[in-house]
Amino acid sequence: MINNRGTSRRMLALLLAGALLLTLAAGCGSSKEQNDAASSAPDGDLTLVIGAYSVVKDAFEELLPQFQAQWLQQTGQKIVFQQSYEASGTQARAIAGGFEADVAVLAMEGDIDKVVDAGFITYDWKAQPHAGMITRSIVVLGTRAGNPLGITGWDDLTKDGVKVLYPNPKTSGGAQWDINAMYGAGLKKSEEETGKPDPAYAKNYLKSIHANVESLDKSGRASMAAFEYGVGDVIVTYENELLSRIKQGVKYDIVIPRDTILIENPAAVVDKNVDKHGTRKAAEAFVAFLQSEQAQRVLADYGFRPVEEKAAADTKGRYVEPEGMFDISYLGGWKEVRKTLYSKRGVWYQVLAGI
Repeated sequence: MINNRGTSRRMLALLLAGALLLTLAAGCGSSKEQNDAASSAPDGDLTLVIGAYSVVKDAFEELLPQFQAQWLQQTGQKIVFQQSYEASGTQARAIAGGFEADVAVLAMEGDIDKVVDAGFITYDWKAQPHAGMITRSIVVLGTRAGNPLGITGWDDLTKDGVKVLYPNPKTSGGAQWDINAMYGAGLKKSEEETGKPDPAYAKNYLKSIHANVESLDKSGRASMAAFEYGVGDVIVTYENELLSRIKQGVKYDIVIPRDTILIENPAAVVDKNVDKHGTRKAAEAFVAFLQSEQAQRVLADYGFRPVEEKAAADTKGRYVEPEGMFDISYLGGWKEVRKTLYSKRGVWYQVLAGI
């Protein structure tokens, strides 16, 4: 029997979430729409086009004016920004498909690689400080205030009746981090029980969590909007997203699983576009600015874990270090992860198909 009342409530929540996303995802759209928007940017001596994943939008609202002031002081040149914020995978495909971003700020190495493979980034972007990364975070669980279901870790997400939210990895880089964390936690659990990581066990562990997924949204921001309008019991997301929302007065409890993954987020100059636009110096300076102590402290205020040494040392006390934290190398690196989890016959698509 269908619960029409519950279904209507969920539909209303999703519609409201969609309305909220119209305000969160400023600058989103097709490559043509994005390029048309770039051509209509405010007048200035130089326009820099930023193609970024949605999670950094709030921090960039503070950082971009700081860089503008710094650039004006150093060069006497007025710089304006044209910004696009989208789910990371969507943004990567847009840039690779012709959206003329000068700088790509994305959720993961694999999305930068899509732009590299399309021939738009030609330099060794990993040769930058911190291997090209500008922020770190971890995958955590967010619950409603007071943690009414008593969620303590991944195992609780496999229980009957627990409704879980995380975004779709086909569009969201954040979702891939989430899935990597769950699959990796399954490997860790099997290693404890048998003495070595068991991929079959990890797949079933991921499958048991996915069985409780309420919806797969386009981006991490979309999942968060849906959750805040009442959909689901637990959201799997970035630690920085929850810290930022809590700072804005939204009530969440953060649960840090014992075994979770270290997230690393890159930025790179898009060679083909900066050479076309004559913006290389400004684009390189902007990426360097994002890695500076000044910018890293701002990013820390928005919940990110800094990569710059001094800012990281000074803010270390804000963050919990999970006992079983692992990085992408535990899963074999991004090349192996893309093959094992996200290829057409990979673990994730088997889970999705119920195989």
